[in-house]
Amino acid sequence: MRYSGLRLFAEALRGHRGWKPLWRDPEPQKEYDFVIVGGGHGMATAYYLAKTFGKARIAVLDKGWIGGGNIGRNTTIIRSNYLLPGNEPFYELSMKLWEGLEQEFNFNAMVSQRGIINLIHTDGQRDTYRRRGNAMLLAGADAQLLTADEVRERAPFLNFDNPRFPIKGGLMQERAGTARHDAVVWGYARGADMAGVDIIQNCEVTGFEIENGRVTGVETTRGRIGAKTVGVAVAGNSGRVMAMAGMRLPIESHVLQAFVSEGLKPTIPGVITFGAGHFYISQSDKGSLVFGGDIDGYNSYAQRGNLPTVEDVAEGGMALMPMIGRARLLRSWGGIMDMSMDGSPIIDATGIEGLYLNAGWCYGGFKATPASGYCFAHLLATGRPHETAKAMRLDRFARGYVIDERGAGAQPNLH
Repeated sequence: MRYSGLRLFAEALRGHRGWKPLWRDPEPQKEYDFVIVGGGHGMATAYYLAKTFGKARIAVLDKGWIGGGNIGRNTTIIRSNYLLPGNEPFYELSMKLWEGLEQEFNFNAMVSQRGIINLIHTDGQRDTYRRRGNAMLLAGADAQLLTADEVRERAPFLNFDNPRFPIKGGLMQERAGTARHDAVVWGYARGADMAGVDIIQNCEVTGFEIENGRVTGVETTRGRIGAKTVGVAVAGNSGRVMAMAGMRLPIESHVLQAFVSEGLKPTIPGVITFGAGHFYISQSDKGSLVFGGDIDGYNSYAQRGNLPTVEDVAEGGMALMPMIGRARLLRSWGGIMDMSMDGSPIIDATGIEGLYLNAGWCYGGFKATPASGYCFAHLLATGRPHETAKAMRLDRFARGYVIDERGAGAQPNLH
């Protein structure tokens, strides 16, 4: 079934009785060629593995329901404004995939390219952003350095005269924006299902079968499932899941809180980030302000955060745009961030034959969903890393080839 305006009109005339479920709910088979653990990046991986690389006998296992994990617990920002060559080409690939995503899998993921502005507060920061913007242009992305007056024209409500954090300009990427988080994975799930992928929900992996150094299957709450190749993409639970295979990863899991206000009239033109503190904000199509800040700063697998971080995020918002103090907070949630030691992801084979890892996304997981799925599918299908992900190796820490995007050192809480 393809969606279209004509189909919507026809269904409205007959009471919307003709719609069918987005994907099947099959029982797991005894064995697959490819088993993907995780329903976020894993779903995108299965989609490209089947549609782009022509593979079959694929299953995606999710311990809950599709859209209920980290993929549905974020602030929905998409962008490719990175600096280092190990990251920028990868995120630009993701940006290009975002731009054609809805047409490709025929599903409204509410991709809205309204732009992002990273604010500048010091002369040194302007030099840093000029360097980043030039790196983006060299990698084929778009970038524009704004003056304070140009920022004021786009966002006059910001606190330009704050004596501690004066706004001196900004770095803008016009093609950046937001997307509907859970709708993205629903679209990938629908496309994967149409390509023959089995989507197995409420199926938690409890162990790996490893014989003579090779993975042969997984143990789950719905029984054993054999597999020739297993890809793990479980975000903040990567450490726990890979520990079942005897691996200790160079990542830590932290809580990242996100917040949504009551619905307001259109105010925020795109995405705005505070350059003097960790605060970022956009406005949803329903009018709610969507914002967040730092991780909570301690290791946790809980999907809830602490009040001091709520206070810190609120203070950042008030310093940037005092009018936010009049908005009522509607709800908040926490996602589990798999923070790598250099702030950049891992897409690589492991030391166990047939077992592959997709992890360490820190703050960048949602915006990377299309490229992460494409590059992980390329790795599973060919055994070789994709050109844009060749620096994201698991052993780069031992080899001294870290991708330290923010130059903030080895503490995950600083990224």
